[in-house]
Amino acid sequence: MKIRRKARFAPEVFTHSLNDIMFFLLLFFLIISTMSNPNVIKLMLPKASATQQMYKKQITLSIDEHKVYYIDKEPIPFERLETELQTIFAGVEDRTVVLRVDKNLAVQDLVDVLQVGAKQDIKMVMATAK
Repeated sequence: MKIRRKARFAPEVFTHSLNDIMFFLLLFFLIISTMSNPNVIKLMLPKASATQQMYKKQITLSIDEHKVYYIDKEPIPFERLETELQTIFAGVEDRTVVLRVDKNLAVQDLVDVLQVGAKQDIKMVMATAK
């Protein structure tokens, strides 16, 4: 008696290398997605660990917690702030003011000062503490 085997063809797909390819694609897209940040807004926050020093003559505008404005340790009312800045920066091309604002003040107080600077095309830099 002759026994014949039936040769069945079983198609197989070898997926061992597919796992490696998928892993490398996942890594690639994770790395690329962290490198491109289209909606990033850079802000100078009240606390900073690193400092940037300016070597130019700078004018300091300080605002304390009672909303008293000082230009280089000289108290100035807010109504005269714009005219005082105009007279200080008359004929100066590099207009930079360092803002020293108390952290307990409202954001609106800071925005009011920034609007005065924007009207006169003055660059305002906020000083921070370490």
